Parts: sequence; structure tokens; C-alpha cells
Amino acid sequence: MSLPDPDRPTRARFVLAAWLCGLAVVLYLDRFCFSQAVKPMREELGLSKADMGYVMMAFTLAYGLFEIPTGRLGDRLGSRFVLVRIVLWWAAFTALTGVAGGFASLVVIRFLFGVGEAGAYPNAARVISRWFPLHERGRVQGAMLTAAQFGAFAAPPLAAYLIRDLGWRWSFVVFGLFGVVWAVGFWIWFRDDPAAHPRVSAAELDVIRDGLPPPPDPGPIPWRAIVTNRGILILGVIQMLGAFFTYLFFSWFPTYLEEAHGVSNIEAGWLASLALAGGVVGVFVGGVLADRITARSPDPVRARRLFAVGCYLTTAACLFGGVRCDDVVTLSGLFCVAFCVMHLTLPNWWSLAIPQGGRHVGTVFGLMNGMGVVGAMASQGFVGKFADWQKDQGLTGRAQWDPLYEVYVVLLLAAAVVWWLYRFTPLDDPQENLSQSDW
Repeated sequence: MSLPDPDRPTRARFVLAAWLCGLAVVLYLDRFCFSQAVKPMREELGLSKADMGYVMMAFTLAYGLFEIPTGRLGDRLGSRFVLVRIVLWWAAFTALTGVAGGFASLVVIRFLFGVGEAGAYPNAARVISRWFPLHERGRVQGAMLTAAQFGAFAAPPLAAYLIRDLGWRWSFVVFGLFGVVWAVGFWIWFRDDPAAHPRVSAAELDVIRDGLPPPPDPGPIPWRAIVTNRGILILGVIQMLGAFFTYLFFSWFPTYLEEAHGVSNIEAGWLASLALAGGVVGVFVGGVLADRITARSPDPVRARRLFAVGCYLTTAACLFGGVRCDDVVTLSGLFCVAFCVMHLTLPNWWSLAIPQGGRHVGTVFGLMNGMGVVGAMASQGFVGKFADWQKDQGLTGRAQWDPLYEVYVVLLLAAAVVWWLYRFTPLDDPQENLSQSDW
């Protein structure tokens, strides 16, 4: 194999972008195939909706608890080792979901699945911060998040057909195999330091570093500065409220369509994909906009803030109107718009979160992303409890399910307010000197 010409910029970082997109697809396929299996699992294992809420929360709790430690592990050991470990672990426990025999074993398996998957995004953020110049990060983040949403979009119908043809147990084995293939290929190709990669020329390395020195060793974590930093805390709360909204769709939407609107499992899978397709479009367009906001605004933080406020207000309006529709296609279409507009903000959030974390991006990103788990768990548990409580009141169909959407509308409005409150606040760390002008 010939080495690249050191005077010509190579394109190895774009190959890496494809690997990160593959990671995101597998991540969301393995995570969200579960929602399509909720009904057959409940029927075979004799579980209530509240029981399934606890099962979902077990994964989410573990994911949140291990986000910071695994992000820190990437800062210390490098993301190559950590990401491969993450993917092999989650692939194994995706497959093992198919051997669950009841409530207890399902909770344990899904908790361990969450332990393994934690840290994927913090380590991906760390990779992006070391392999891409500032002016390319928004597009890479947008492409990766688009791929993740494509995985979420593909999971419901794919899982529905696999469940029909193989049963829910073997469908989890099939999904687990995707992760093994990615992990082996990534280990062979990737290096933590682009300077150590044989396909990166000196000219491309100059592009990657964009005139900046190589990232320093992160050193001790300034926990007091982190947990009192207004910018970090507000970004964490935004993640929490956003996760409360998205996990309604990731965990319960197919069940809602089946029980509130009487559609089949296959039809629910396709309608869920229609709604989730909005996320695919949203994060892709959001990635482009994230770079343009920085390039065209004299105050990029304010521009990002105003943009996100408008997106969350629009999302709340679409959700409010959609749940009042009698036609399930129209309902899913409006929810698709809501999902699209909300996901326009995700690359924008990443573009704030990476500089906000500074040298400790893996750890700080893990903290902020982990705060989202609180919202995700609350959403998963709330829906199961609420639907069972409504059933105990003698309500069925839409009367049982539709009122819970009012809670989501209110919290989306609250998220718009929180976005308005964000200000970039550098860490109180003598080794940090990043300012807004560096964006």
C-alpha cells in the first residue's frame, strides 16, 4: 500500500465520518428495535405496561449512570478502544434480550445493555474534536445524527417484519450481529491520533488542526467548575427536556398507534417510521444550519439560541395539533414535522456542547448527555403508569392515551424558555482559554 503524498490533503477524515455514521445507525437500530417488540413481549411474558416502563427505565438508568465514567475513560485511554468495547458489549446484550424469561431477567439484561452502550456519543464527540476542524464539525455532527435517526426510522418496520417471520426473540439476535461487524472494521481502520493514521497526509493533518496545536492531556477534572457552570447545566437541562419528548416516540409510539387507533403491528411500524423520518431530515438540515449560523452571525451563541427557541415552539404546536387528528396518517405526518423541527436543534446543541466542554469534552459531554437520561426515564415510566391508570378509570382507546400528550406540549414550551436562558460560560479552569470567537 503506497503512502499518501504529504503535500496533498487526503480525505481520511471523511472515511471516518462514514464510520461514525455507521456507529450511529447500529446504535439506534439496536436501541429502538425494542419498541416494536413491546406488545408481543408483554403478551408472551405476561407483563403490564407499567412493567414494560420499568424495563425501559432499566436501560436508560444504566445508560445515564455510566455516561460520565465511559466518557472519562475515552479521555484517558482513547476512543478507539472504548468505542469498540461499547459496540461489542451492546451487540451481545441486544442478542441476549431474546433469551429473557420474565420481568426480572428482562430488567437485568436491559440494564446491562445500558451499561455497555453508555459513552458512545461522548466518545464520538471526542473523536470529532480531534479529527475535524471547527468549520466542518457541524456538518459531521449533522451527518452522524442523521444516520442515527435513519436507524431509528428503519428499526420499527424492520423489527416488525423480523418479529413476524422469526419471532421477537430471534429478531434481537439479528440486530446484535450488526454491531459485531462494525466493531471489527473500526478497530482495524481507526487511530485516536490522526497523525498516527497511515492514510492521513501532512497536508490533511494541517487542515484537521486548522492552525491549532494538538489537544493537551485533559489532566484532573475540575468538578467544582463543571457542576457550577451555568452553560453546562442549562445544556444538560435542555437535553433532559428534549429526551422526555423523543423517548415518547422511541419507546411507546407503536403501542399508542395500536391501542389508541387500532392499527396492526406492521402498520404501526410504518407509521412510526413516518414520524421518525422527520428526525432524519431534521438533523441533516440542522447540521448544515449549525455551520452557517457560525459563519454568518456576529453573535453565534445568540443566533443558536433564537433558532432553537423557534424550533421548540413549532414542535409544541405540531404535537398539539397532531394528537387532535382522527386520521392516523395525518397524525403521523404532523408528528413527523414536530420531530423534524425539534431535531434541527441537535447539531446546534452539539456545536455548543463541544466547546463548552473544552479539554474535558468526553467527561463534560457525558455529564450533559447523561442528564438527558433523567428525562428519558421519566418519559418511559410516565407513559406506562399513565396508560395503566387511565385503564383503571375505565378508559380505553384514545381516551386512555391522548391526554398524556398535553404534558409533552407543556414541557416543550418549557424547553423553549430554557434555550433562551443559555449563555456560553467558559469553565473556570486556568488551562481553558476558549472564547466565543473560537467558534
